Amino acid sequence: MTDQSETSDHAAASSTPLRLSSPSARRLPERSAQAARRVRARMVELPGGVFAMGSEDEDVNPGDGEGPVRPVEVAGFRVATTAVTNAEFDRFVKATGYRTQAEEFGWSYVFHLFAREVEQSKIRGSADGTPWWIAVDGADWRHPDGPRSSLWNRRDHPVVHVSHADAEAYCAWSGTRLPTETEWEYAARGGLESKRYAWGDELTPGGKHMCNIWQGLFPQVNTAEDGFVGTAPVTSFEPNGYGLYNVAGNVWEWTSSPWDDEVSSYDTWVVRGGSYLCHASYCNRYRVAARTRNTGDSSSGNTGFRVVADLDRSETA
Repeated sequence: MTDQSETSDHAAASSTPLRLSSPSARRLPERSAQAARRVRARMVELPGGVFAMGSEDEDVNPGDGEGPVRPVEVAGFRVATTAVTNAEFDRFVKATGYRTQAEEFGWSYVFHLFAREVEQSKIRGSADGTPWWIAVDGADWRHPDGPRSSLWNRRDHPVVHVSHADAEAYCAWSGTRLPTETEWEYAARGGLESKRYAWGDELTPGGKHMCNIWQGLFPQVNTAEDGFVGTAPVTSFEPNGYGLYNVAGNVWEWTSSPWDDEVSSYDTWVVRGGSYLCHASYCNRYRVAARTRNTGDSSSGNTGFRVVADLDRSETA
């Protein structure tokens, strides 16, 4: 396995460790009209229009392709105000019997601070180049920190250890889809024009923390000045101008846009938003224009997703 994620090199290209192979073909669940109505009830409608996409900030990550700033038109759509929660994903799994790719592989990546209680026999090793990512047997969406962990106090946290295929399966069941990268940035900006963050140009205006990212010395000391070491409830912090929560930090969010360059695999997708592990010293991708990529079958404790829907799609079966 290789990794290109959240290293001290600002040119690092991927958000989480890579798997590069899938254990089996995936079959999409059937759409549930009841699930579709429930999910759409928690969406907001965005009118679409033209906005300035991208960034030319001096601290952009080389190779990420954020610039140039350019006018982009996006059609109206609906977007969930939060990332999909553990409770919502649990409802999906109970209704369909779906098994995630991490469950099929039998393991997933856990950040080292959360793997301290894992039995040594359950640890496969660490990711190349990023030793803070530990491959743990039994880590999956139900057991985010390893086989002995659970969701008992994380029902309202974003689901993690989900691959791109897992996110698409949830979308098929709920009558939704993943946002394109353009839709994601348009929604995340919340109506603000060419700002660094979803709330303005200052990371902590007046000393106030606006998102769940890393404080301290990565990767050993997180002072948790924003209130969280790992994931946070999906409605933590103030929403942006469109009412969307946690579009910066907390967890990376899959998009439906492929990452297009000469070195990526065919199954490589754009992810957006940064995570609770991002810090200015090595990642800096919680800026609203920041982007990176990951292979579709990758999963870890800091990647989730939110869903969108077309305006003209029926809400009934």
